[in-house]
Amino acid sequence: MLDYSLRDGGWLDEYFRKSGTEILVAEDDRDVAGFSILTRGSAGTAEFRIALHPHRLGQGLGKIVARLTLQHGFEDPALHRINLIVRKNNPRARRLYESLGFHGDGECTELVHGEPVAFRRMAIDRETSGGAETP
Repeated sequence: MLDYSLRDGGWLDEYFRKSGTEILVAEDDRDVAGFSILTRGSAGTAEFRIALHPHRLGQGLGKIVARLTLQHGFEDPALHRINLIVRKNNPRARRLYESLGFHGDGECTELVHGEPVAFRRMAIDRETSGGAETP
């Protein structure tokens, strides 16, 4: 299922009690198809994460969930920029984010299960998002 984000110490554990965090669940016939996380930070920024059930990959759901999350985030007039990180070895996700208007904003390395993983930072601002209209 969504073990990489639901595991002990995964995204839900990390963000669940973090101030300014919203967890948005995507349901399909009462089944969890995925979720997104939006965590507001300082100076009008937020951090974005998305996880989909493996059986829902490649069906366009990621784009729908991401657009709805961006739209929801930018409804807050104080929010001007949404940031994310994507694994450098995940070109499919990078293409999705670029199609939504995210642009490259540098690189970083994060520890995942104690191992260093290379990520690309990406960001989108309110003006670039075009209002993040729903599909």
